Amino acid sequence: MKYTSVLFFCLVFVLSMTAQNRSKAIALKDILQSIEKQHLIYFNYIDNEIVTLKIVPPKKSLSLNKKISYLEKKTNLFFENIDNKFITIHSNNTVDSKNICGYVFSKEDNSPLENVNIKFEDGFSTSTNKKGYFELKKEKSTDLLISNIGYTTEKISVSDLQNKNCLKIYIEVEVSELNNIIANQLLTSGISKKINGTFEIKPKKLGILPGLIEPDVLQTMLQIPGIYSADESISSINVRGGTHDQNLFLWNGIKMYQTGHFFGLISAFNPNLAHTISITKNGTSAFFGEGVSSFVDISSNSNKFKKNSFSAGINMIDADVYSKFKISKKSFIEISGRKSITDLVKTPTYKEYYNKAFQNTSITNFSNNQNIDYLGDEKFNFYDITAKYSQQIGEKNHFILDFITINDQLKIFQTTNASSQIQSENNILYQKNYGGNLSWVRNWNTKNSTHLNAYTSSYVLNAEKNKIQDNQIIKQKNEVLDNGFKLENSHAINSKFTLKNGYQFNEIGTINSDEVNSPIFYRRIKEVLRIHALVVEAKYNDTLSKIYFNAGLRLNYIEQFKKNLLEPRLQFNYAITKYFNLEVLGEFKSQNSYQVIDLQNDYFGIEKRRWILANNTTIPIQRSKQASISLFYNKNNWLFTVDNFYKKVTGINSSSQEFQNQLEFVKTNGDYEVLGMEMLVQKKINHFITWFSYTYNTNNYYFPNLEQPVFPNNFKLDHIISWAGIYERKNLKIALGSKWYSGKPETTPVSSTINYSNFSNPKIDYNTPNNKILDDFFQVNFSTTYKWESLNQIQYKLGFSLLNVLNRKNEINEYYRINTVTNSIEDVKTFSLRRTPNLSFRIAY
Repeated sequence: MKYTSVLFFCLVFVLSMTAQNRSKAIALKDILQSIEKQHLIYFNYIDNEIVTLKIVPPKKSLSLNKKISYLEKKTNLFFENIDNKFITIHSNNTVDSKNICGYVFSKEDNSPLENVNIKFEDGFSTSTNKKGYFELKKEKSTDLLISNIGYTTEKISVSDLQNKNCLKIYIEVEVSELNNIIANQLLTSGISKKINGTFEIKPKKLGILPGLIEPDVLQTMLQIPGIYSADESISSINVRGGTHDQNLFLWNGIKMYQTGHFFGLISAFNPNLAHTISITKNGTSAFFGEGVSSFVDISSNSNKFKKNSFSAGINMIDADVYSKFKISKKSFIEISGRKSITDLVKTPTYKEYYNKAFQNTSITNFSNNQNIDYLGDEKFNFYDITAKYSQQIGEKNHFILDFITINDQLKIFQTTNASSQIQSENNILYQKNYGGNLSWVRNWNTKNSTHLNAYTSSYVLNAEKNKIQDNQIIKQKNEVLDNGFKLENSHAINSKFTLKNGYQFNEIGTINSDEVNSPIFYRRIKEVLRIHALVVEAKYNDTLSKIYFNAGLRLNYIEQFKKNLLEPRLQFNYAITKYFNLEVLGEFKSQNSYQVIDLQNDYFGIEKRRWILANNTTIPIQRSKQASISLFYNKNNWLFTVDNFYKKVTGINSSSQEFQNQLEFVKTNGDYEVLGMEMLVQKKINHFITWFSYTYNTNNYYFPNLEQPVFPNNFKLDHIISWAGIYERKNLKIALGSKWYSGKPETTPVSSTINYSNFSNPKIDYNTPNNKILDDFFQVNFSTTYKWESLNQIQYKLGFSLLNVLNRKNEINEYYRINTVTNSIEDVKTFSLRRTPNLSFRIAY
């Protein structure tokens, strides 16, 4: 009985323990949900494979990896851990023979993407769940297509896929240019008109334009209606009647005070570097101040790195090199350099440029007025260097460091023996602009980002004129130091509405000095301004209703003047039909730094403009207001655009307007007002594009303190007409074009005799300012390029251009001066480039 009782007790204990253990076995799905909450992970599985499984759960104290090992032993399933965030569960036989699995993430912020379409090219398809996970039955095909609205389509080869590994796929956000571009291939390939009113140039994709064999930034800009240069110099670009210094030029966030080499005949920006150039004539974003005339944003920033690259080229003026190479998986360096070859060889192109730049200056007059025993030694060269370092840190941070330096040097020694006396001059001129910018971009998530950048820009113009026989040395110097800081935040409220806000600070300082040793004279003027700005901007872009609206407000505060300036900005575009767009742009802007001319002979008559700062009294702040309404029609390869605009700029100083008449030494303040129209008609037929543009404007000054306050603007060109025919097929590109415009204004003398009413200061009596128009300007230009590639994928490009094919002698300026030798009034004329050839060769790989 005793043994029976013991046996009965043991049996009951074992049965109870067994029952207790069985009660602990729960559904695997419940166990997985508990582990998800504890370790903040996600399990992906097919319900049919786990619905019948029940096991005793692992201890909560175990680590995640130990729990997974325990589950694998108990269930005989395969658990694949991806970044300790996603764990895929499937049976071993399913993975080995039937299915392919994977996750799809956004490359922008590493977040999983739901409802992404996954399919084999000719087979089954599926889509991702909210965790970005998918499974797809294997096909014989080895190419998997991944597509999603708003993202680039990716093709993945799965031929080498290991059976037990899920794919990790990252796709990029696609910038839908079709929704943001009104007109593609404007004038030529690589130029487009965007929905916000800006013109965008992609130099790497740029086709060809008449007279250009390289994608020169500023020369390309001059092809756009409403943008011209009255004296054929890219250091004197006029946008809707404004002066060159009224244009804001930014290179990777750095404000540039020098834009040209060779005194304005060549762009100072390496044409083989820039990725994007944006040109805004009106409706500038509120994040950009200064520049009452236009805004030019030159950006070589690119987050994409495809492969290491190198190129080098040479033409009849300069040679350059460019290189971009990766230094790690998430960083690269980009370097470019360009230098003139004029100190090695004097090409026909150089000689024509030299004659154009120095005509009617003290340099050429020295030789022209002396015809015996003249000796001259000239040394001219220029260079520019850029460097970029780009570093991606994680998936959300991007740092970029940019550097640029531009340098021009001119040394001329001249001597002659006239009237038994040796006369000599030694002229030296240095012009340079260098700067740096540090940029940080942080993508907090798919809807919020911050862009922070700090820059510095330094400009120096240094001239020295040494008259050896008189023992007289004249020195002139102009310096600018501009430091800036900008913070920009972007918030995507939804797919249609974006809000931006930010803060900017600028400190600008200028120094102007003059020094003469005999008689002794010294003057040095230093000025500093500090400007703060608060910015808010709201953008609404509805592609369904075809409405684009961007409104901004900029509040400037100038410390020294304790002055607030409120500047609203507007961009509006409405697609009336599929082919017809209406655009309305408007802006209020201000400018505190600009250029003036003290004497026409400063710096030997070239680059004679000096940067100064407003003082809010004798030198006012320049302010502008502008409005335009435009229509665009684009259908069947026909493009028609017409812009009507009104623009007024107040606070201009007469010293900045290049007067060479009775107002040359007068300093007074006033306005100018422009009313105009710009039109473009373009047709594309297969590989051929032809276009015709016409610009009309009426542009007048108003100086209230002058005897005659209203008269034509010095940069007024009533009519401008351009035409081009461009052929592009495969590797051959040919362009032929012409431009015609009515002459700029000039002021003529009342008579041919000098006024000696004051014998110590004889003068010329003039008619009313700008009473006459110069003869019309007409020029025909040609260019062609051919590109080919070797078997080892090295690309070669050969180009030839001819400016002024007809060798027409076009007068671009005329003024009058007193000739003290003949005691008469001398008529001085300046002419454009004569027939000028250029040849280029480039190699890239």
